[in-house]
Amino acid sequence: MANLKEIRNRIASVSSTMQITSAMKMVSAAKLKKAQDAITAMRPYANKLTELLQSLSASLDGDAGSKFADARAVNKVLVVAITSNRGLCGAFNSNIIKQSIVLVNETYTGKQVDFIAIGKKGNDILSKKNTVIANHSQVFDDMTFENVAAIAQDLMNHFTEGDYDKIELVYNKFKNAATQIVMTEQFLPIVPVEGDNSGAADYIFEPSKPEIVEQLIPKSLKTQLFKAVRDSFASEHGARMTAMHKATDNATELRDQLKLTYNKARQAAITNEILEIVGGAEALNN
Repeated sequence: MANLKEIRNRIASVSSTMQITSAMKMVSAAKLKKAQDAITAMRPYANKLTELLQSLSASLDGDAGSKFADARAVNKVLVVAITSNRGLCGAFNSNIIKQSIVLVNETYTGKQVDFIAIGKKGNDILSKKNTVIANHSQVFDDMTFENVAAIAQDLMNHFTEGDYDKIELVYNKFKNAATQIVMTEQFLPIVPVEGDNSGAADYIFEPSKPEIVEQLIPKSLKTQLFKAVRDSFASEHGARMTAMHKATDNATELRDQLKLTYNKARQAAITNEILEIVGGAEALNN
């Protein structure tokens, strides 16, 4: 009977876990809808703005070019790793950390590579063996454009002041609830559009093209980082919803197996009791 009690306790434990994972799945599904709508609406605007400014920057003369497009020898690299503040979302965080380590050990071997963490999970792991100069985990508590723009401004200051020669973003791009694509995106310097721009539209600029570029590029960079954070936020809830869905299915399967084992053990115990009663009755008759 002790064995039956142990199985009953395991069934109760698995059922409790299943209720928790099912609730977390529903919460993430509700948050995912809002986050997905936000990034879907924002992505075309951000991509078009980046494309336009890259085209304008490429068409400027060297002296009139933006300070944000200043390509120099890469010796010091700053990587912005965007993870989450919470776990239980599958490989969402570990994929970003792995990609960040690849940048350190392979892509920029022999270079100085520092990190800015957006997300508590990335900060906790990367800070063990790497230099994390700042942690902006609190941005997810109040994810507004103004809060993200402050981080982008800090990145622009690091680049223009010569602290770093290149800044990279590493984040999960949202594709759908079950799929997140790990992106390594160059933030600074601005990557000019490759190829011939002769087919581009001929615009009339008022005020001058250099002035427009100098004013709009900071706004574009802030928008680019905000898009990356929103992508990561939507990906996080998609990954957590998928992970909790699988966890709920696994818990259901384990609970059913335990119930089957419990019923078998219970039937065996009843059979043994019946055999003992029959054996005792036969002994009394004899």
